[in-house]
Amino acid sequence: MTRLPDSNPNWPLLRRSADMTRSFWQSKKHRAYGHNALAWIAILVACSVWCGQSFQATAATGNSQSKTNRRAIPPSAQWDKASADFFFSDAFTTLEGTRPNFSSSGQKAAASQNTASVGDGTPTANGAAESFKWSSLVSADTLTDEIKTLNAIVSKTVSSPSDFKGGGYDQARESFSAIALVFAVIAAYDEEVRWKKTAETARDLFSRVGFNCKVGTDQSFAESKLRVKDLESLLEGAPLTAKNDRDEDFLWSQVAGRPALMSRLEVADGIMSGAVAAKGDFLKQAEKLLHEMEIVAVIGETIQQKDFEYHDDDTYRGYAATMRDSALKAREAAKKSDYDGARSAVGALKKSCDACHADYRS
Repeated sequence: MTRLPDSNPNWPLLRRSADMTRSFWQSKKHRAYGHNALAWIAILVACSVWCGQSFQATAATGNSQSKTNRRAIPPSAQWDKASADFFFSDAFTTLEGTRPNFSSSGQKAAASQNTASVGDGTPTANGAAESFKWSSLVSADTLTDEIKTLNAIVSKTVSSPSDFKGGGYDQARESFSAIALVFAVIAAYDEEVRWKKTAETARDLFSRVGFNCKVGTDQSFAESKLRVKDLESLLEGAPLTAKNDRDEDFLWSQVAGRPALMSRLEVADGIMSGAVAAKGDFLKQAEKLLHEMEIVAVIGETIQQKDFEYHDDDTYRGYAATMRDSALKAREAAKKSDYDGARSAVGALKKSCDACHADYRS
């Protein structure tokens, strides 16, 4: 009889089966059990067969695991023509433009910022404000007309202290801030425009009263009354006698708060929506639409300036730039009496505003 190796994990069970069979026959009990003895013998034989098969399986598994896995043969160093045709022989010959110099990425970014442009290619104010052509966004007539319109509004807000403190101060804040923005543009305007000599002083005076009108107090009411008188004097052709007390350099973010400018945009939104509602309305309100689109373009440029909230957020700047450029397209369409063009541009403007509000309005 072949001896199974002691290393076989099934050997103890097989040996126990053999011992039980031998003891059974030696004890002569098989005579008492009769046919049942044969059944027990059959069971023991089956167990022996199973153990032998298990041993063979275990041995086979061990042998297969002991074999060393063979690595795949590496591809040939030489490519056949059919495979080589999938690749460029020299990838650089297919590229366009000069290779970027990553060691001077900061200078590249600064150059890109300074050469950013509006729809007509004019450098934007965030590069060099003194060289920016504000006349590409807004005409001198629109600037003076805006001052006249806002003067009528602020005059009503200071008609009485009770009305001012009861809520008029909020409308005064929005209107004074819009006036300050107009004077800021006039001060930097690249062409001749009314009030240019006194625009810087007016800008600072009206921006300060705009910020102070966040609350309705006796002090903010008194200051508002003084600024309304100054505005009326300017409209009448008199010089501005009030003085500003600016010590630091001018920043566009100091002209007006973003919420106040958003309120002015809401006014423009209502006007431009009505102007493009129907072709008949568009033809009647083309001049008004042109005025509003230029103011929207100015705000779209202003809110991208340094120190304004989100000014360094590329996504936000993208929304503002789209609003500005769409406003300019709507303006050109209004000049040409192009209803379809104006409606399309206004739609793009509104889409940009809605997307911006969804991402940034708190």
